[in-house]
Amino acid sequence: MTATTGSSSPADAAGDESAFADLCDQARDLAHNGHFARAAQLYEKVLHGGSREHRAAAALGLAVARHSAGQVREAREAARAAIETGHPEYAPRAAYHLALSCEEEGLLADAEQAWTAVLDSGHAGYAPAAHHGLARAAEARGDTDVARGHWERALAGTSDAFSDDTVPDAAQDYAERLLARGETERAEAVVQRGLEAGEHPGLRMLLGAVHVERAIEQFGIVVDAAAPGRPADQAPSGGLPAPAAATAYELLARLLAVRGDQESAAQVWDEGTRHTDRDVADGVRSRLRRGFLEPDPEAEGADEAQWWEPYLEAAEAEGSTPMLAGELFAALGAVHARAALPVVEGETRVAELRAALEEAVRTPSEFMWGRALHDDFRERLRRAAGSPEDVLPEGWPDLG
Repeated sequence: MTATTGSSSPADAAGDESAFADLCDQARDLAHNGHFARAAQLYEKVLHGGSREHRAAAALGLAVARHSAGQVREAREAARAAIETGHPEYAPRAAYHLALSCEEEGLLADAEQAWTAVLDSGHAGYAPAAHHGLARAAEARGDTDVARGHWERALAGTSDAFSDDTVPDAAQDYAERLLARGETERAEAVVQRGLEAGEHPGLRMLLGAVHVERAIEQFGIVVDAAAPGRPADQAPSGGLPAPAAATAYELLARLLAVRGDQESAAQVWDEGTRHTDRDVADGVRSRLRRGFLEPDPEAEGADEAQWWEPYLEAAEAEGSTPMLAGELFAALGAVHARAALPVVEGETRVAELRAALEEAVRTPSEFMWGRALHDDFRERLRRAAGSPEDVLPEGWPDLG
């Protein structure tokens, strides 16, 4: 009987391929359960002897396992190996994984190259994601014209996209950029295209933001028309009834604050409260002071302006009311502590008690509104004493 030599029989090859398939399955199970090192060992066995089909699957699995284990550089090497197989399914998936990995590390040029590989693979299901990635890359280098072409292709989608969220996610990304650039109409169109592809909470949020921008635009037109000095309008409020003009100022300011443009909001409040039409100015100030504590009309001095009101109005207009409240509570806490300590300690020495009171009284001087409080006390004391001149020395209580 003659001994056989040469290559293995078809049956042996089939058995080897079956064994490699089993190894890939075992590796996937291990990786799924967090045993990344052991999974990597099995994938490497397949890489050293499997067919293109199994080598491609193993290389992709190895890339995912190593990335999950924190071995980023090794994961990229495995992803590139999968790409080199040219497999119609695993190669584009590996390129997709590689692109995202590079983006995470800020390797934008490498990410763009990987996205290009995804696109060049010809896998239609991955095309929207690839165009989305290439659009991000073009935006990052400031090439908005090239980016626009990729955005359009990403939004076009495909019937066999690997993820139903691909188009809505791309729409959200693109619409956010357009809104930031002030292109409200295009942003709205992009949002609508994304919603046509699938319901998406992020896109609903952006649609709301679009409506906010449109409202800001419309109220801005009204405020401009109501601004003093409009030659086409004889009325100081631009022909609008004063309540309507005041409402426009308020809504514009509050919507600007919602947008996050607190500086512009404060400017609108300031312009409204300084309006030459007294009715408009009073209406804007009344809206600015919405919710402020009103003094008891029967109390003494109820009709007098309080020293803190300019600070409170400015804080409301500038969006810094929480900061002002925090300062006031901090000052109150410090005054209480400095006055309470001698009481707790049972202090009876007059000099020590006086020193504690002086320290408590000086506490507001640490804040920008402190001088106004001291000056208010100075004026009230002068009037109570019936004196035409100050009864306290200049700079009190902050004297050496």
